[in-house]
Amino acid sequence: MNRQPTTNTTITPQETARLMKLATYASISVALILIVAKLAAWGMSGSVSLLATLVDSTLDAFASLINLFAVRHALSPADKEHRFGHGKAEAIAGLGQSAFITGSAAFLLLESGRRLMNPEPVQSYALGIWVMVFSIALTLVLLSFQKRVIAKTNSTAIKADALHYRTDVLVNASVILALWLSVEGWPGFDALFAGGIALYILWSVWGIISEALDHLMDKELPDEDRAKIKQIVTAHNEVRGMHDLRSRRSGTATFIQLHLELDDELKLLQAHRISDEVELNIQQSYPNAEIIIHIDPISIVAMEATPDFDGGTAEKLS
Repeated sequence: MNRQPTTNTTITPQETARLMKLATYASISVALILIVAKLAAWGMSGSVSLLATLVDSTLDAFASLINLFAVRHALSPADKEHRFGHGKAEAIAGLGQSAFITGSAAFLLLESGRRLMNPEPVQSYALGIWVMVFSIALTLVLLSFQKRVIAKTNSTAIKADALHYRTDVLVNASVILALWLSVEGWPGFDALFAGGIALYILWSVWGIISEALDHLMDKELPDEDRAKIKQIVTAHNEVRGMHDLRSRRSGTATFIQLHLELDDELKLLQAHRISDEVELNIQQSYPNAEIIIHIDPISIVAMEATPDFDGGTAEKLS
């Protein structure tokens, strides 16, 4: 199972929204250009591996369109009916894309099986090769931009889109080889490569499903993030410890809850000030986070000492 990447903590919500929208627009534009180019090449060559990439690009366009609406919805602010925002629309979009990808892979497996039983010669393979080279170049430009967006936003929807296009680079490269082998030798190479592409698509879709389910099931932030939050909290010289750290992601938003352990003799205003300072320190590293801090007197914590989900008890400073 893919490990969830560490959450980026330096970008503002406004910049996150701008980059995610740009990424969806770029993705749709590239998909539409590739559909036109591959449709022309497939019509002239009759290659089933070219058909495979045409189907893949068509589904990429549908998936990117889903992403566009999902990202716009996920970025909309919290409202009366959705007090925690709409971030999980990204995960739902990821599952929707998975259904598209699985359907395309099943179609390609059936088509490649039919062609393996009845191989057909490939026509005008040179045009197909040039279209694949163009597709690879354009896709690499898009992936470079998506990589920067993912590094800054950690968006599930954009990562799902990028997975499509990373697969496309390998698919297009394999189609070039399949076209050449089909012309030079056995025509069945074309269908054989198409079947291999379909199996690879099925294997790669699990990464999208896994991350989408993690978000929908409120999986904890990675261990690195949890350790960083604990370090920030316990670095305050008036904090005596912390426990019950809970965290999750919903789209681009992060939710952090924890219990703060303070000296018994502090007045309410003093405890409130310390809590606000700790919250501000966390917010500086996690600007998109919604933080809830519960204050506990240190003597009460010592008596109750409930186990944490990390396997230990309440964390204290020596």
